[in-house]
Amino acid sequence: MKRYALLVRGINVGGRNKVVMEKFRHDLDKLGFKNVSSYINSGNFFFDSPMMKEELLLVIEEFLNKSYSFITVFSLFTLEEYQNECKSLPKWWENDLYRKDVLFYTVQLDKDQLKRVINSFDLADETLHFGELGIYWGKYDKTSYNQTAYHKNLLKSSFYPYITIRNARTFSNIGHYLKK
Repeated sequence: MKRYALLVRGINVGGRNKVVMEKFRHDLDKLGFKNVSSYINSGNFFFDSPMMKEELLLVIEEFLNKSYSFITVFSLFTLEEYQNECKSLPKWWENDLYRKDVLFYTVQLDKDQLKRVINSFDLADETLHFGELGIYWGKYDKTSYNQTAYHKNLLKSSFYPYITIRNARTFSNIGHYLKK
């Protein structure tokens, strides 16, 4: 049995694509997942399953297509993958930066293209780390945030519809829920 995190993109934002967390948790339970929980109202779900990740991806894609067709982008990873990621994070991730976000890779994303696009950005007062689960993006100062590539380029990028973003606090809480 492995513990998984399922992060879905684009639900309960601006009154669109509404998902009731209790119902979604119940639906995951009906799929045979155990110890199902969620964190906040933005699509962070956790469960135990004996399935291998590749099989689980197919089950989740089929479930979403049938029951939540507006959810087309998601990230799936294990507790072990999360823990390995935490061990490889750079020192700056622990610093008190103005803003820190994780751009989680999703099943639908071309990671190599994403890295090429981001590496072409002219980084202002910011720093990056390309991890196994996503891109860790730190912005140093509130006064320069509007000049950062993150602020100016992210929404316009071709990969934006294929990532799911969580802030540093949510990233940390994902770890707590994975360990439950």
